[in-house]
Amino acid sequence: MISQKSFVFNLFAENTYILYLESGEAAIIDPGCSDAAENRKMADFIKSNGLKPVLLLNTHAHIDHVLGNDFVYREYGLKPYLHKEDLKILESLVFSSQFYGVNATASPEPAGFLNEGDVVKLGSEELNVIFAPGHSPGSICFYSEKQKILWGGDVLFRESIGRTDLPYGDFDTLEFHIRTKLFTLPDEVTIYSGHGVPTTIGHEKKHNPFVGEPAAKFR
Repeated sequence: MISQKSFVFNLFAENTYILYLESGEAAIIDPGCSDAAENRKMADFIKSNGLKPVLLLNTHAHIDHVLGNDFVYREYGLKPYLHKEDLKILESLVFSSQFYGVNATASPEPAGFLNEGDVVKLGSEELNVIFAPGHSPGSICFYSEKQKILWGGDVLFRESIGRTDLPYGDFDTLEFHIRTKLFTLPDEVTIYSGHGVPTTIGHEKKHNPFVGEPAAKFR
């Protein structure tokens, strides 16, 4: 069974997740740690709980979700897995940081690329990869069918969605993939997003104003 710890990091209030098993194996999703204090906070949790990070996963490569990639590589020897369509964004990390006044170190090159239908294994647990672009061209989600949990990055928030006014963003693409990929999951699935509080598929199907028929006013 997967347990998790979440942290809110950097000036964008980004949610970083550590998924871990009783055996100690752990996966880090979207390390947003942006300075020595945040690095230490995450590392202290990992050390105090006797965890061994074995996977670094990026739901997408926007700056707030990958600021800690370099630290995770230096500390644990892990390179990120992400979708290939976000590689150009990952490679522009240092350039992008200049616009936000954030100190950033280039991410290590990817360990590999993930696609729709791939299965990421953490010990005996499985995370299904769901490709849901629109917020970024390579946005992916990680879904534990067993525990009915989705780690969704910036695809879907509580009664909101990821912004689509950034480079390579597209509202219609994002809305389509939420409707056809995420809203087809069971209503009881809990969504842990890249920002803000958790929600459920069922709640969003009823109350999200950006998906389905209500989305027409945004087009």
